[in-house]
This record gives sequence, structure tokens and C-alpha cells, in this order.
Amino acid sequence: MEPLPARMRALVKATAAPGLTLTEVPVPEIGPRDVLIAVKQAGICGTDLHIFEWDAWAAGRVRPGRVVGHEFMGRVAAVGSAVRSTAVGTRVSAEGHIGCGHCYCCRTGQGHICDRVDIIGIDVDGCFADYVRLPEENVWPLREDITDEVGALHDPLGNAMHTVMTGNVGGQTTLIMGAGAIGLLMTNIAKAAGALDVVVLDVNAKKLVLARELGADAVFDVGEPDIEAAILRRTRDGRGFDVLLEASGHPDGIHRGLRLLRSGGRAALLGLPAGEVAFHLAEEVIFKGLTIHGVNGRKMYETWYAVEGFLTHHRLRVEAIVTHHLPLAAFAEGFRLLRGGEAIKVLLDVWR
Repeated sequence: MEPLPARMRALVKATAAPGLTLTEVPVPEIGPRDVLIAVKQAGICGTDLHIFEWDAWAAGRVRPGRVVGHEFMGRVAAVGSAVRSTAVGTRVSAEGHIGCGHCYCCRTGQGHICDRVDIIGIDVDGCFADYVRLPEENVWPLREDITDEVGALHDPLGNAMHTVMTGNVGGQTTLIMGAGAIGLLMTNIAKAAGALDVVVLDVNAKKLVLARELGADAVFDVGEPDIEAAILRRTRDGRGFDVLLEASGHPDGIHRGLRLLRSGGRAALLGLPAGEVAFHLAEEVIFKGLTIHGVNGRKMYETWYAVEGFLTHHRLRVEAIVTHHLPLAAFAEGFRLLRGGEAIKVLLDVWR
């Protein structure tokens, strides 16, 4: 094995202001149970865009100096002395939520909502770099029949899988708000999971075309007039949808989605708003008897096994959401494409 370099390239939130900086930092040192991964491909996520733009959420959560990024795949470059099941050279993705292992949630199988969770690229250094460090239990080996692109997208694919499974969409009419990367993955998974009528809403015509290709039974541009009446006509007696999968994080999308749910319907909310969202709680939720479930990350590791199972037994078209490959040095162009709605998923090629 070649010796590791002392320093590496990394994309850092250098100051409490918009933008990111590509610079050199020390290669992370690993402890006895840590794994060091040489990053090959890394995906830019909506959360990264929040950090890049430095909105209220990012300013309240991320400390300047952090290496950002949390979607990736690569190969194991080094392992700690106590690592037993992960070998150097293994092709891997990873769960980016690092639980404490001791709180109530961690001890009751809910490590994804650990009281003291650290998320790579947010609370600890992330994957927009030549190397990233993770505990061995967070490392997920990739089967040989899973491409690098799909491996790099295991994080958002897991988010989509968790949301769809939370929504329990089998045999249910299903409304998806937002046709970004995760909303499109939700569309593909929901159809594979047996949703009866999948309807997708967005403002971007190209994304809506892709939603159709990934299995949506109907798509609607939210900018068109009177769309709610047209959408409700698809449901029995105009009563509304059984399930809402919310991936936009936009207040208007959240409110519209709740309005289009039938009384007694279920909402799984994943989209991350930039700030507070106000509700007319009585009219929008209580009087309708809605069940609302906040979805955070992936269930560790139930969702990861579900992802692997769906990739094995269903023809998921995960690569279809990748619109751009860019070198790490062209990160600013990737963020520009995403912010302008020209890209769906941008993968940074860290090394080839």
C-alpha cells in the first residue's frame, strides 16, 4: 500500500458568509475503530446548497472551517488497529450520521435521530475532499453490480427510501411535492413499492418530464392556475390523496400538500425549509385528523438493507437523476447549476 499524503484538497466553509473555498488541509488521522476512505465521487445535495448560500439554518448549525459534503463513494485507504471487518481497497459508501451509541434513541434502534448525532459535512468534516474519516460501523460495502454513480447516491436514495417506507404507499394514492433529486427517487421507489397513483408537483418542466419517465402517473406545474382542482379530480370523490411525500421544503409546497391530503391521510415530511414554517394547525392538521411524520436521514441500518434489496429486485433508475459530472475544482459551477434549476444531481469527480 502506498503511503498516505500528509495533506489533501478539501472544500471548506471558510467564513460565515456565502460561498466555499477549495484549499489544502491535513489528511484526517484515524483512531483504532476508524476507516479512512479515498473519495471517488461525491454528490452536491440541497443541504450543501443551504451551507453554500449561508441561510439562517446553515448559520445556526455549521461552524466555519468545516469540510462540507455528505454524499459519496470511494475505496478504503486505511483502517484503524481495531477494525476487523473492513479491508483496505474495499469499494464503499457510508452512512453519514454518526450516533453516540449511548442515548435513548441509539439504544432503541433509532440512531438516525440520536440526541447527539454528528453529521459529516455539517457537524464533523465531510466528503468534499480527497479523504474522509468515518467509524467502521458507518461504512457500507458496495456490491460489484452497483455502479459508482449509484454508490455515490446511496445517501439521497436512502432518504427517499425512508420517506416512502414511512408513507406506507403500497395500494395508496400518493402525492409527491418537489421533483428534485430526492423527489424523483421517491417517484421511482413509490411505483416499485406499489403506489396506485403517483402524482408529482414542481415548477421545473424538465424535472417533471423526468418524473414521468421514472414512473409518475401524472405531473403538474405548480405555476399553472387552478391546478388543485384538477389534481383533486384524480382522487375518488375529490377527497384528496392518501399519502403526501414532501420533498420541496418550500412553505407553499408544504401547505399545498396538506390541503391535497384527504382527511385521515398521512404526510411524510423530508424537505428542509430555509426557516420557520407557520401552520393554521386546526384547519390544516387537527380537523383533518392528519398523521404527520418528520423524516430525518435513514434508519440505521434498516433503510440501507431496503435500498440494497430494491436495487436487487426492482429496476430502479437511480442514475437517471445525474445530470452533470464535474471535477472538484469546478464546484462553484455545480452549485450555480443547482441554484438555477439547470441540474438535478451534480456529482463531483474527486479522483478517477
